[in-house]
Amino acid sequence: MNASMPSEWHDFYVLLGTASAALVALLFVAVSVGATLISTDRSTATRTFMSPVVFHYSSILLLSLIALIPNLTAPALAFAVALLAAIGMVYTTIVMIGLARASISDAADRFGYGLLPLAAYLGMLAAAGLTFVEKPLSADILAGSLLLLLAVNIRNACDLLLAFARRIANQRPGP
Repeated sequence: MNASMPSEWHDFYVLLGTASAALVALLFVAVSVGATLISTDRSTATRTFMSPVVFHYSSILLLSLIALIPNLTAPALAFAVALLAAIGMVYTTIVMIGLARASISDAADRFGYGLLPLAAYLGMLAAAGLTFVEKPLSADILAGSLLLLLAVNIRNACDLLLAFARRIANQRPGP
């Protein structure tokens, strides 16, 4: 465990990273089942809704791995978290613009794909600042931000897969 993260957080980050990796793997399996639907989708909807799920799971995994680097100093951890948070905020802003243009998004999508991930990345940025000045609350804020991102992303993945299932069911010929 790195010097800037208490050893009590080790299992949390191992579990968080493992869960994120497993969920992105399951998402790829589910998408491969519906690959014909995705390959014939000419709209930007698939990219607008699929890419953020993969991006956020990957962010959670990467941050979990960084938190587990042995002998990482507090400033180095703060920099890594701030960099990932900034990239996440820019990406989420781009997604929010795409959602505003998409006629198929609703309020739940705007919260799930836009506002809540943005809040999680803002929390990560705050945690980075607190980590840099070595405040103990930083670990709690970072954990809360990552859990928010994970929970929202589970909702988004479920929403995405249900949308795919409905579209596949609607394409099947009647009895």
